[in-house]
Amino acid sequence: MIEEFDGGMIARAILKIEDSRDSALDQTLWPDESRAVALQGLHRSGPICRILPVHPDAYIGEAQLNQALGSTDMSKKYSRPDTNNPLVRPSGRLIVNADDWGRDCETTDRTFDCIPCGTVSSVSAMVFMEDSERAAAMACEHGIDAGLHLNFTTSFTGAKFPRRLQECQQSVARFLSRHSMARAVFNPWLVRPFEYLVAAQREEFIRLYGTDAERFDGHHHMHLCSNVLIGKLLPPGKLVRRYFSYEPGQDIRNRVYRRFTDALLVRRHRVVDLFFSLPPLQPERLTRIFSLTRRLVVEVETHPAHLDEYRFLTGSEILRWTEACPVAPRYEFRPGDAIESR
Repeated sequence: MIEEFDGGMIARAILKIEDSRDSALDQTLWPDESRAVALQGLHRSGPICRILPVHPDAYIGEAQLNQALGSTDMSKKYSRPDTNNPLVRPSGRLIVNADDWGRDCETTDRTFDCIPCGTVSSVSAMVFMEDSERAAAMACEHGIDAGLHLNFTTSFTGAKFPRRLQECQQSVARFLSRHSMARAVFNPWLVRPFEYLVAAQREEFIRLYGTDAERFDGHHHMHLCSNVLIGKLLPPGKLVRRYFSYEPGQDIRNRVYRRFTDALLVRRHRVVDLFFSLPPLQPERLTRIFSLTRRLVVEVETHPAHLDEYRFLTGSEILRWTEACPVAPRYEFRPGDAIESR
């Protein structure tokens, strides 16, 4: 099954499932990604073929091999990766990112309360909104890591913004709200409005924060709509939030849409391994998500404006959940963690 293996890196593989009798790995511990590596071996119940999802050109260490194979005997056939190689992926990372920074005073203040607690790594900032100016000043003063939270659907509430901005947003919002899958459709009649919305918000971010955004996501995840991705409206090489990773019971349409957006994202941008929302705050679910951070880079999205999330982030319970892998102080990758754009 494996065509080539060298120093911890699987360069090529035949993606074929022959016989799987143990689905413990399948899309539970390892949500489907943009590429998979098939590993065939022996199991007590007979021949199996496991799928280890990886990013294109990603490096796979011994821990990932052990997890995928489910057998220490099988993993011993493969050599240990070179730990001095800067391209080898190190241990995981937990990034908790708070959305809607600057949307209004309550959202900004509640998010700011979480930062001294060490439970929020970074924020996604909205521009042309009610509290955008104050929020930007707070972020610059306190060194808060802020990315751009692109807004295509929620009316701008700032004191000043171009009339054309409002007109373009209204046209785009009408299209995106027609159907839940409208975001997957490329609309050639809205090319200019989309371009203007992205450009205007990037320029406003630069004015407020003094620098261009290094990280992009979107309100209601509309930054992943086809007009943005196919239109290549986001600068190459930047960090861009992916769609929600697989969770049990997820709708088939979400899984298809995730595959579609991942295929477009990894060609031009850098992405984390996995992405989840903080709620629902169910113990079993949180245990599963936080355990993944020991070996993978995981982003968890939160909205401190919601009281249940605010209480969780400012309380002591989250420290128990994240004891093995504490919340990162910023939204950043360690050397070797980033997936470079191609």
